[in-house]
Amino acid sequence: MFQTVEKRSLSEAVYAQLRDRILSDELSAGEELPSERVLTELLGVNRGAVREALKRLQQARLIAVRHGGATQVLDWRREAGLEMLPSLLVSASGQINTEVARGILSLRQSLAPTIAAAAAQQAQTALADGLDGMLERMQAAGGDDARLQVLALDYWREVIDGSGNIAYRLAFNSLEATYAAIRPLLTAVMREEFRDIAGLKALAQAIRQGDSQAAHDHAAAHVALGGQAIERLLQQLGSRQKGQA
Repeated sequence: MFQTVEKRSLSEAVYAQLRDRILSDELSAGEELPSERVLTELLGVNRGAVREALKRLQQARLIAVRHGGATQVLDWRREAGLEMLPSLLVSASGQINTEVARGILSLRQSLAPTIAAAAAQQAQTALADGLDGMLERMQAAGGDDARLQVLALDYWREVIDGSGNIAYRLAFNSLEATYAAIRPLLTAVMREEFRDIAGLKALAQAIRQGDSQAAHDHAAAHVALGGQAIERLLQQLGSRQKGQA
């Protein structure tokens, strides 16, 4: 059940192995983990590495230390936060979970228009000026999709900060970390969205004018470009995974 881990970054390796087993339900909710001593023997690491890994799992709300010292696996679907999305999206074997990917895609397509509308409600000239400057850099990038990808993320960071909503910012941080796990794969897939400078320019103008409805609509149309492309990719991956099953 448990595998001896490599001697590099011991606590990280222990944490990753236990986390993946919990998220895959190999270790189910309510199950007790072996003691620190037993885990040390099973994993072939020192006790400090096990202790640090368990601490991180507890902070992630994947386990809890019960009365008497027993360590119990929690129901991650009820307890864990968005920071688990990267681990759920890409398995330890490198396979993309298409169901999780669709959930993330749906969240993105719901959040982006709402965040854009909130930013427009602030009607900040300084924000709009900053977005215009970013659009100039995007235009200068030409057909460099990797560069456009980076600048598009920067653009949305500005919009999110301009919304003045810290909850949106923290949610975006989690989505960005998830996105980073497959960023190279998305460079070509989301090309049409990254090159939609006209759509982002219209969004910046709506923010300048304080038109929250227009900002919502422009953002929705913009992220739909990438959403449709990702959905096509997920369908291809799903068919491939079924063929390999």
